[in-house]
Amino acid sequence: MKNSIIEIGEKFNVSGELVEIETFESGHINDTFVLKYMNSPQIRSCTLQRINHEIFKNPPAVMENISRVTEHLHSKQGNDSRSALTVIKTRDGKDFHLDAKGNYWRMYVFIENARSYEFINNPDHVYQAAHSYGSFQKHLADLPGNRLNETIPDFHNTPKRLEALERAIESDVHNRAASAMPEIDFALSHKKMASTLIELCKHGEIPERITHNDTKLNNVLIDDKTGKGICVIDLDTVMPGLSLYDFGDLVRTATCPAAEDETDLSKIKMDMTLFEALCKGYLDALRGTLTAREIEYLPFSGKLITLEIGVRFLTDYLMGDVYFKTRRYPHNLERSRTQFTLVKSIESQEDAMNSLVKKLASDS
Repeated sequence: MKNSIIEIGEKFNVSGELVEIETFESGHINDTFVLKYMNSPQIRSCTLQRINHEIFKNPPAVMENISRVTEHLHSKQGNDSRSALTVIKTRDGKDFHLDAKGNYWRMYVFIENARSYEFINNPDHVYQAAHSYGSFQKHLADLPGNRLNETIPDFHNTPKRLEALERAIESDVHNRAASAMPEIDFALSHKKMASTLIELCKHGEIPERITHNDTKLNNVLIDDKTGKGICVIDLDTVMPGLSLYDFGDLVRTATCPAAEDETDLSKIKMDMTLFEALCKGYLDALRGTLTAREIEYLPFSGKLITLEIGVRFLTDYLMGDVYFKTRRYPHNLERSRTQFTLVKSIESQEDAMNSLVKKLASDS
């Protein structure tokens, strides 16, 4: 593996001697490495990733989106090179390399002195993450050119996610449905609410925007010194979408201090203090941009997207763990239980969430 990584690294326009390769274990989808090059007297670090083309069926379209978005963000934010990812081109000027085995590779400048957090209970970090995603959306509102590619069609189409679950239940190819009946019953009992956001968009009540679509807390880099959110990462799913998809996934990942795969379900709850910080950060970044209807549905979006991700974990479990990386059995079933428990916690606090959003939105 090391020799192949060295060979791939040489395809990109990076100078200096490669002195170290580090493997990143986190992440559900892509394989990630940090390559360190000696440029005397300094070491320059670069992030090398193999794009999972089983998930992202059209890697060139993914990279076209990422290049357009990052170049536009840099044009908005001047000389602040850490405020957005920087794509390193290949030696022949492309934004990805296709190797002899059919694998697609990309390289970014590694952003130093910043880190992401898997889960945190620090309200200020939650505020920073939400503000970063809100700013990301706002800066991309005037992206020139054609509509971005849909890198995964129907990515946040909750009704279709439930249809996929129903097909997985019916086929039960790995005889796992019997072990997941409480989770299956919970998911299907929420079927009526699945199409809410899609219908609002269809009827012109909420607008399509350029959105990140995978706004996990750990997809924002927090500066080590200032504690400020400086850069949104993991841009594979940047494409046309709804602001409520992004906010909903933030509720899912930023308001529960426990890990996404926590097995002690007593630790799973939506924390109102963190939700307030989340709302403040998002609304501060997007004040004057979001419509009244988008603001109204912010709390609902948290419930919907948490349900949707739980459905995806459950479907993958039934299908034999073919999408999300797992570290144990039954990892994806455990993940779905965590999500559904969080849905229950959100539902129990939904009135308070709605009241808080109305208050914050009215504050000038």
